[in-house]
Amino acid sequence: MIDPILAALDADTTSDAAAEITSLVVDYFAATREVNGPVSTALSSAQIAARFDEPLPRDGVSLATVAARLRDDVMSDCNRLFHPRAMGHQVSPPLPAAIWTEALIGALNQSLAVAEMSPTATVMEHRVVRWMCELAGYGEGSGGTLTSGGTEATLTALLAARSAAIPNVWTNGVGSDPPVVVCGEHAHYAVARAAGELGIGMRNVVTVPSREWRMDSDALVSTLDRMERDGRKVMAVVATSGSTATGSFDDLETIGTLCEARGLWLHVDGAHGASALLSARHRGRLRGLERARSIAWDPHKMMLLPLAAGLVLVREERDLESAFAQRAPYLFHGADGERSWDQGTRSFQCSRRADVIKLWVALQRYGANGIGALYDRLCEVTMAMHDMLVAHPSFEVLHRPEGNILCFRWVSDRSLGDEALDVANRDLRERYNRSGAGWITATNLGGRRVLRVTVMNPRTTPDDVQAVVDGLDREADKSPD
Repeated sequence: MIDPILAALDADTTSDAAAEITSLVVDYFAATREVNGPVSTALSSAQIAARFDEPLPRDGVSLATVAARLRDDVMSDCNRLFHPRAMGHQVSPPLPAAIWTEALIGALNQSLAVAEMSPTATVMEHRVVRWMCELAGYGEGSGGTLTSGGTEATLTALLAARSAAIPNVWTNGVGSDPPVVVCGEHAHYAVARAAGELGIGMRNVVTVPSREWRMDSDALVSTLDRMERDGRKVMAVVATSGSTATGSFDDLETIGTLCEARGLWLHVDGAHGASALLSARHRGRLRGLERARSIAWDPHKMMLLPLAAGLVLVREERDLESAFAQRAPYLFHGADGERSWDQGTRSFQCSRRADVIKLWVALQRYGANGIGALYDRLCEVTMAMHDMLVAHPSFEVLHRPEGNILCFRWVSDRSLGDEALDVANRDLRERYNRSGAGWITATNLGGRRVLRVTVMNPRTTPDDVQAVVDGLDREADKSPD
């Protein structure tokens, strides 16, 4: 039995074998670039599941057979993010050079927790983290690590904030009177999730109301004053740069100055919006970011990397290290007083892919300025869609976009009530996505169901967004009043 398997292993290392898979990717690129095929699928999960209702394969088949199934059974009903009319969730059509790098990362299979297990990739991660810290305005004492995404980055940052607020928390726990976390009402659910996971408790997440979809700085002052009067310790304030719903940026300069004056830990969830640092036009939205003690940043969003590539950055690297006070002497070998290269001392993950390689490759191939230009392009196209919708009598925009996210609502002739429009907009989005002509998402905003687009594809043009607007209008006309 072993000889045929060993022969298959050798056969699968050749360029001909690789072409079985890479040709699928090349064909996918071509089809989506030429706007061929549907953007998404009309099938339900149950219908797709029927394709894979099969017993465990006991014997292998040819790689060509596997490739054919990938093409016919997997790719046929995937979301085609490279399609220029894919404007759904905050997931990118990745940069091609980073896509090809994924195979190399898998082949090398370095584990980033310990430097001796990833000699070059660990050094690369330290260098890339240094670049990102410099972009954020952090000094020499700063640091960070790659994460699976913004949720893990925020959890890691708040773990560090918890250690700062409760120094003996690893030994004694959070106690009967845990501190509170203060965030805006439009903060990502990762904040409340982290509070639960850290033993703080979701009931100790205090939300601050918004003004024009951003955290209201005056209301933040009132909230912090109330916490002080009530004798409640504030573990961290969480601001958002690029909120999920509207892409809005909180006023970091004001919030950061306030937190510094009160000695409070400020964490900025910049999972979506921190990439504006690469844009000469938009980096001003992050003014004051250097005042944050920690930052979450997802290069797999607006830097257009393949999943997964997140970052947590801290102004003082020792804060991150103190968050993981546990010691594993068989792994981490830094001498007393010597800064360790091992990233396992700063991360939840032990076994971790060398995802830093694809981030390094993207920066080498396209440059920070090039990726910043792509960021600008996405924002420009989103603004073009905003202007189209403002001019269209059947739609209403909910905000002026600060980035590449836009919320709007189909209002017909404005004769329908809000509840009827909630249902109509929900149904319109579902029908339009099933049609395959485009792909958008939805959210609740101001208590109402609204349509939402996230322009993530640099190949998307104003003509494409016009086609989406026209397609939604035509689909709406098919619905009964």
